[in-house]
Amino acid sequence: MIEEAKRAPSFSLPADDGTTFTLSRQKGGKVVVYFYPKDSTPGCTTEAQDFRDLQKEFEKANTVVVGISPDSIDSHCRFRDKQQLNFLLLSDPEREVLTAWGAFGEKTMYGKTVMGVIRSTVLIDEKGKVVRIWRKVRVKGHAQEVLDEAKR
Repeated sequence: MIEEAKRAPSFSLPADDGTTFTLSRQKGGKVVVYFYPKDSTPGCTTEAQDFRDLQKEFEKANTVVVGISPDSIDSHCRFRDKQQLNFLLLSDPEREVLTAWGAFGEKTMYGKTVMGVIRSTVLIDEKGKVVRIWRKVRVKGHAQEVLDEAKR
């Protein structure tokens, strides 16, 4: 489980643009890693659109945004194209990064306890340290809150 003020563990995952994204190679800028349950679902679409719409502001804050879900690269590409997303979507079908970062586990849905993706966001600074962790994210206003923190 990751913790604020500690070094973020590196990972490498395939991205929707055909590359492999490696966290440890992202030196010199901040990184927002947001974990979401499923492409093209209402909450995940709204969250992705909000990050998309704030992308220029994130760039001004020297911050890269990446989204991670267990969905396939093909699913990510359809989602990206339909929503005109302007940041990378990473695929973690084995849920290894999701689990290691505390974004996969027990959660309550419709009154039942199930295993699934826990909507979470992590802001990492230029030196690879975790600045802030948002767990059990509520979508409305979240991307703006992350941007505000990235600008500090």
